[in-house]
Amino acid sequence: MSASHPFEQLTPDVVLDALDAAGLRGDGRLTTLNSFENRVYQVMLEPEFDGHGVVVAKFYRPQRWNAAQIGEEHAFAAELAAAEVPVVAPLQPQGRSLHEHAGFFWAASPRRGGRRPELDDPEVLEWIGRFLARLHTVGASGAFRQRPRLDVQRMAHEPLAWLAEHDVVPLEVQREWREVAAEAVALVERHAVLRGEAPPDGPACIRLHGDCHPGNILWTPEGMPGAGPHFVDLDDACSGPAVQDLWMLLSGDRRQQTLQLSALLDGYEQFRDFDRRELALIEPLRTLRLIHYNAWIARRWDDPSFPPNFPWFAHPDHWRGQVRLLREQIGAMAEPPLMA
Repeated sequence: MSASHPFEQLTPDVVLDALDAAGLRGDGRLTTLNSFENRVYQVMLEPEFDGHGVVVAKFYRPQRWNAAQIGEEHAFAAELAAAEVPVVAPLQPQGRSLHEHAGFFWAASPRRGGRRPELDDPEVLEWIGRFLARLHTVGASGAFRQRPRLDVQRMAHEPLAWLAEHDVVPLEVQREWREVAAEAVALVERHAVLRGEAPPDGPACIRLHGDCHPGNILWTPEGMPGAGPHFVDLDDACSGPAVQDLWMLLSGDRRQQTLQLSALLDGYEQFRDFDRRELALIEPLRTLRLIHYNAWIARRWDDPSFPPNFPWFAHPDHWRGQVRLLREQIGAMAEPPLMA
């Protein structure tokens, strides 16, 4: 009987065979790391490769990105590393970063430790702001040709159409969900840059990390080599407004978010100007992420790791909660933007 999902075929032997074919000899010790979108493993090597006795091997979710799109992710990471922006860029066994084995694209990176940043510390936020500005300086120096753009079509219209076509939302919540989602999206579409347009007097669209939440920033304490933040997982790298890489670092009530934003921008503007008009995009971007997240889970429901980790997803109460969140977003988008 064939496996129902491609990742079920990704056994430890397949992982080690893939690395071995690229000249990375695993000694048999392999640890699965936390990741829903892809499959990620820590692999002990014998002998070392390029001074690394341990690597992190990422096997990309089949049919999500093509080789050209992954190649742009890797090229961006290499460009950032060359500019001394602290990112974890892929290694290049056999002279290339992207490999294919048994139907999977995969790449290996150095293992980098660290902890989640303490985002209630203004000095930490300022430090992160400085590095984000440097990341965006590199991002603004070129353009993606294969990676997607962050816009309402990709993040809302297409996911909403997919959810409707596959009858995901429980019947008792469908009408309310559709109506509130349509109202929220209409407010998002007031912003030209999120409609995919590029008016000359509007916010710039640059290459971004794309998914810069606290879990994708690892912090090395002061006094240790490489102290400060380093960015991981450029899997969602895309083009969009700079504020996309800042807003997910904000939390709490409006006062708390204002203080956090001020600290981030204090650091950011030491290296790069920030267009204050982009602050009006924070709540629309949050709205897009909320809609896209539900379709992301639904589309991966055949992945065996999803049903046990998201058991609440199909329950009507989850969707009632999403309706409430969208209503809150409609209210938030009607308020003046944060000021910093």
